[in-house]
Amino acid sequence: MDNLDKIIKNLSDNRDLPNDAFIALLQNNDADNTLFSAADLVRRKIYGVDVYIRGLIEFTNHCKNNCFYCGIRRDNKSAVRYRLTKEQILSCCTEGYLLGFRTFVLQGGEDNFYSDKTICDIVSSIREKFSDCALTLSIGEKSKSSYTAYYNAGATRYLLRHETSDEIHYQQLHPNSMSLQNRKRCLFDLKEIGYQVGSGFMVGSPYQTTDNIISDLRFLQQLNPDMIGIGPYITHAQTPFANFKSGSMALTLRLIAILRLIFPYALIPSTTALGTIHPSGRELGLKAGANVIMPNLSPAAVRKLYTLYENKICTGDEAAQSIKNLKKRVEATGYRIITDIGNAKKEI
Repeated sequence: MDNLDKIIKNLSDNRDLPNDAFIALLQNNDADNTLFSAADLVRRKIYGVDVYIRGLIEFTNHCKNNCFYCGIRRDNKSAVRYRLTKEQILSCCTEGYLLGFRTFVLQGGEDNFYSDKTICDIVSSIREKFSDCALTLSIGEKSKSSYTAYYNAGATRYLLRHETSDEIHYQQLHPNSMSLQNRKRCLFDLKEIGYQVGSGFMVGSPYQTTDNIISDLRFLQQLNPDMIGIGPYITHAQTPFANFKSGSMALTLRLIAILRLIFPYALIPSTTALGTIHPSGRELGLKAGANVIMPNLSPAAVRKLYTLYENKICTGDEAAQSIKNLKKRVEATGYRIITDIGNAKKEI
């Protein structure tokens, strides 16, 4: 225990550890409370008790890709598909704005139905109508020219999880048509263009090893993103990984705390997946160092259709319309939801 305490202090002081020390933290739960307290201390020093909210709009569940872990993969013939029109997306933003949201996240599968021209039209329309809001895109791998067009139209943030930074592991999770090299290319293109970039990975995904997780931490150190999203892998029956176990909430929380200590200024969400795997998962994520929550602004009729994994929470307090209840739950953990657009703070 004393040794783990020293490791945590070293991480807090230096924002880095040798691999063997990271492994000791990841594989041992004896010092979790100390780790979470250290991470919470850092987030309070930089962000206070503020928790930023983002209104999530899942506008299409069509996807050209066939990732082995994903419920909206192309070959899932059981999926009920949908697409939102520009008018429906703007209606979601209007409702979200009235509820107090000042950041919107447009997320969808890689759906070629939405051309670059269409995406730019949607983005520019949102920016024109909600000029005091931030707009985030999460629509997968694109060319640098496409990313540039979206940025010029008014999108300033982009979320793209790398999922795993190990080449062999990446191939175990994805079809041959996809490559880790291209995923990384996208992330560095986004940074070069000027986006606030978010990346991250699944915790406990099939075939994942502790060495893979260390590799993910090292890649994030190289990328230095503004936002880092991690969540437990949750299985889906209509995928090739149907018989694999879901990931661990405990390990996910441990990693949130570690990420907060490595990246004190990052925006780190307490994800829907955490709330899905445990009723108090998101609150526990906040206590471990997270400072963002993304309630669902999608039309009620389609929320249950965006099933990246099974049993995803999308109603109740997860729904953006229940923001009052969510505020109470967050306040009960010692934090407070604010409606600021919430840019990542920069080190002075």
